[in-house]
Amino acid sequence: MAQLTCGYRNSSDRMVIVRCIGREEFFLERVVFPFELLSFMAPAESMVQIWTHGLGGPELRESIPVEELCVETPEPMAAPRSISGLTGSVQEWQQAS
Repeated sequence: MAQLTCGYRNSSDRMVIVRCIGREEFFLERVVFPFELLSFMAPAESMVQIWTHGLGGPELRESIPVEELCVETPEPMAAPRSISGLTGSVQEWQQAS
């Protein structure tokens, strides 16, 4: 199951509950305080629900596909150069010493 790195910032002035429901019985529920950033990993095609508490009880504020909360990952690093190319330089350095 491929996991996506995600982030959600609570931009409201009230505490919210973030629920992420995905395939293969994946479930995540966290309380997020005002202006706090929640980082989490979730399977692709999961759904994130943002809940708040109103006068009548819990209220679903919004539903967001997890792909919209994906954090971009940096480009993979270049493959290291072969050590065999360094061997000649080391031998030259040892001879010069």
